[in-house]
Amino acid sequence: MKPIIIVGVVLIFGGIAALVFGGITYTKNETVIDVGPIELEAKTKESIPIPQIAAILATIAGVGLIIVGKRT
Repeated sequence: MKPIIIVGVVLIFGGIAALVFGGITYTKNETVIDVGPIELEAKTKESIPIPQIAAILATIAGVGLIIVGKRT
């Protein structure tokens, strides 16, 4: 399989995933208190939103790459 088609498929799956999930969520561990042997950590959830237009453009670009890869 040609590399351009593989990139196209990855862009399509990534774009669809971004549309479905709307962003990336992750958990961040922060040390709140660190006094001698005592250490207190807090877990906070952070998220990175992905704009819908970027997801749509990635999907369209993936389709375009597959079409170009099939023609050559």
